[in-house]
Amino acid sequence: MKLPQHANVSSGVDRRHFLGASLGLIAATSLGGLARPASAASPILLPPLPYADSALAPVISANTIGFHYGKHHKGYVDNLNRLLAGSDLADLPLEKIVAAVTGKADKTAIFNNAAQIWNHTFYWNSLRPNGGGEPPVALKQKIEASFGSVDALKKELATAALGQFGSGWAWLVADGDKLKVVKTGNADLPAAGLKPLLTIDVWEHAYYLDYQNRRADYVNALLDKLINWEFALKNLG
Repeated sequence: MKLPQHANVSSGVDRRHFLGASLGLIAATSLGGLARPASAASPILLPPLPYADSALAPVISANTIGFHYGKHHKGYVDNLNRLLAGSDLADLPLEKIVAAVTGKADKTAIFNNAAQIWNHTFYWNSLRPNGGGEPPVALKQKIEASFGSVDALKKELATAALGQFGSGWAWLVADGDKLKVVKTGNADLPAAGLKPLLTIDVWEHAYYLDYQNRRADYVNALLDKLINWEFALKNLG
């Protein structure tokens, strides 16, 4: 698996504090699988999928899950543990590792692998079998206040996912009381102060085995049939 050579960190933005405002809060609740064992310098673990590898079919096949989760996601975990061995970061939880290396050119490889572990775990939880449909009332009200309608939000998420040149992510985030859609490239995460609610992976390995170059078909099917509104509401708090 070939990893990106550089993290796509937006210039002029203090990205080093993003976890304190957003990701750390979510990791402590929704993504409990990210926690590492209590013993010092124990390896980062591959979090289990929240469903069977065939549970998202036919939108995302078991074959795609096998490669995406079993090869790519696992590869980030294996690479990160190799990169951390013997370092002063080796006994830190994942979120603190990402925060410690964000924006540091000499730690790009660690950032890429650590952030991709976090992003992928968040992505798996952003999907669920028989998802889509109407969001819970509390979330729907927030969506309507920010976008006008659920359909308008889905259109904006699709536009962000399709407009991301190359590899990256489309995110629904909370910015204070308002919801927004943002996109990031490669392993990058939303900027400081934005709380991720759900994400769509638009790296080619997320869809190419099932959809080839038809990213739009993948994104639209995911939004209609798999998106996990309950996860977004839980993250909204």
